[in-house]
Order: sequence, then structure tokens, then C-alpha cells
Amino acid sequence: MEKLALFGGKPIRKEFLVFGAPDIKEKEIKEVVATLKSGWLSTGPRVAKFEEDFKNYIGCKHAIALNSCTAGLHLALEIAGIGRGDEVITTPLTFASTANVIIHQGATPIFVDVEKETGNIDPQRIEEFIKKKCKVNTRTGQLANRQTGQLLKAIIPVHLYGRPCKMDEIMKIAKENNLLVIEDAAHAVETYYKGKKIGNIGDLTAFSFYATKNVVTGEGGMLTTNNDEWTKRLRVLRLHGLSKDAWKRYSQEGFTPYDILYPGYKYNMMDIQAAIGIHQLKRVEENLKIREKYFRMYNKAFSSTSEIKIPIEEENIRHARHLYTILLKLEKLKCDRNQMVVALQAENIGIGIHFLTIHLSSYYKKRFGFKKEDFPQAEYISDRTLSLPLSTKLTEEDINDVIEAVRKVIKHYKR
Repeated sequence: MEKLALFGGKPIRKEFLVFGAPDIKEKEIKEVVATLKSGWLSTGPRVAKFEEDFKNYIGCKHAIALNSCTAGLHLALEIAGIGRGDEVITTPLTFASTANVIIHQGATPIFVDVEKETGNIDPQRIEEFIKKKCKVNTRTGQLANRQTGQLLKAIIPVHLYGRPCKMDEIMKIAKENNLLVIEDAAHAVETYYKGKKIGNIGDLTAFSFYATKNVVTGEGGMLTTNNDEWTKRLRVLRLHGLSKDAWKRYSQEGFTPYDILYPGYKYNMMDIQAAIGIHQLKRVEENLKIREKYFRMYNKAFSSTSEIKIPIEEENIRHARHLYTILLKLEKLKCDRNQMVVALQAENIGIGIHFLTIHLSSYYKKRFGFKKEDFPQAEYISDRTLSLPLSTKLTEEDINDVIEAVRKVIKHYKR
């Protein structure tokens, strides 16, 4: 039986348009096959090449390849010595891992609200928290939360959708208050802030190469830093705390016994993943031009649609164009955001939601007592946001199908 759209009749598309489909080319496939034939599948020469290429692209001193961005955030906290009795400021409008890694370390996430126009963490809210809630610990010289007594150690800004946070203001706050800055750049491989490349501003920066990202390795991540001493330890921590990885132990360089230097983690990237990433990274600037074109197509199509708020444009930044998100003006619609998702999926259009606020999820509400209106700007965005398909695998015809479907559903639900 032929599928019908939610409002009757045929859907806009015959085949379902997958959200965030990876754009894998023949070069990646050949490199993966060559890796399989080489007999070296785990961390080895291709990981080393991908790290070198990524380091050069970012312009930083060190890049450590990992199995996820989450691993990068976790290792960043570990290397910085953040743990039980510490607090870390971050945003409630992000993916679960940003806050989860803080919990894993035994530390406490401190959420502050976001800017309504961008969705990024609001530096003014960071400053307000520090001024109202913290005092300097006379023994350590560090900030301590007046209420909990815990030490405030770091800020984790998230470059949401590929748009950079206000890093000048955040770095100034961090410097004045002896705080580390660990950037969550899962969306921001191509991003610049005032001429500075993201990955070369904060103390540590974690990137994602998940299947929906602009640079794909399936699963995978990279941690960048300019700190030589941290890098030596990070390379050991990412693979069980061993002094020698398998490539150094078993390759033609010759057998070398290993030592366990720290109780490390299984966070290393495989050569199979790096084989994909090497070629993905080579095309990243070329692909950005395509993403820019599709972004402009959406902006032009929806600029006069009064029921939708489109992304703002800012000067002195480069947006990575990872996600194209619209905000629904619910006061002008006879539906909520979830009903809109269902209707668009019935038109065979894949939709994402970036993100549901962390503080209103079951675990964080139960543990920390968060409630609605704690972070009103983040909640406003969370209730209204829709991410439309944006991938270099898409065609202009695909983008036009999305536009037509959104217009159709909006027309049906408009007041």
C-alpha cells in the first residue's frame, strides 16, 4: 500500500531523505580496502598521517586521534586534573556527552544559560555566576563555590551548529579567574573566530568525526592542544596507559616491551577510521562551499516565512555550516515542534533536533533538582528547534524537496 502524507495525498518525496547522510567517495573506499589488505587495522601509520594532516589544518602543535569526541572531552578533563570536588561551567543546550564526561570524572556540571540569537553559551551568564556564586579560596588561589565549597576549574563552551562562541570574552573570563577552557568543537571543524581557527584558541579542543559530521570516520574524534607535556601523557592515556602502542611494539621498527604508566583508557582511533578521515579532510574546504550554497538556499526560501526564524549571520566568524536549524514561532502555529517533526517525516524528510536541554532530562533533574525556567533561553530554543537535512551528499533537488515540504506543513499548521 502506498504511503500517504499526514494530511492525505502523496508525500513530497517518494524515497525517504535521510538526515545527515555521510558523503563517502571512492578514494575513502580504496584507502579502507588498502588498509584491510595491509594487515594493520588498529592504531598505526594512517592514524599518524591523519593526526599530522589535522594538526596542519587547524594550525595547532598537537592533534591526538581518538575513537570519539566524547573521549576527547573526557581526556581533557583528566589531563587537567579535574575530578571529585570540582565544578565545570558549560551549557545546558548541547549533546549529553558534554555534561556526562564531567559526571564521569566525579565533578559537577554548572549550567549557565545561552544567547537566544545563537544558542551558544552566554559569556555574561558565566561572569554573573562567578560574581554571584564564587569566592577566591585563600589557600589555593582558585575560585570556590560559596554554597558547595567546590572549586571551579574550567569552562566548556560548545560551538553549536558550527557557529563559534564569543571566545574573546570567554578567554578573558578564564584568564582573570584562573580557569581552563576546554572547547567542544564537535560541530566546528571548519570554524574560525575573528581570524583564529577553532582548535587553536582554548587550552584543549575536542572534535567529532561521527557519521553525520562534516568530516566523517564513522566513529572518531580528535583532541588538539599546544601543550607539549599534556600531549605526551594524552597519547599514553588514550591506550590503556601503555608506554608503547601496538604499532611501536610489533611493527618493523622492532619489538619493544611496554610498561603501564597510568590506568588509561581504550580511546584510540583505528587505521580503518583514519583511512576515511584522511580523504574527508582533504575535501573539507571544497565541501564547505557546497554547504554554504545549501545554507543560502534555505535562508532565501524561508526569509519571508513569518512562522520560522532562520539563523542569524555574524561578522568576523566562519560558520562551519554543520547544521541548518530553524526556530518555529509556535505562537503562529497550531502545532508543537514534535508534531512538526512527525508531519515532515510523513513527507519523507528526515529531521533532527539539536538539542533537547540536558537539565530537563530525567537523570539531571533527579540528581540536581533542575526545573523548567531554570535556563529560559535554552528551553525556548529546545522547544522550537528543527534541524533540516544538510549534507554534501544531497543535491539541489533534495534541498528544494525539503523547502517544499516545510512550506507545505507550515501552511497546514499556520494560525
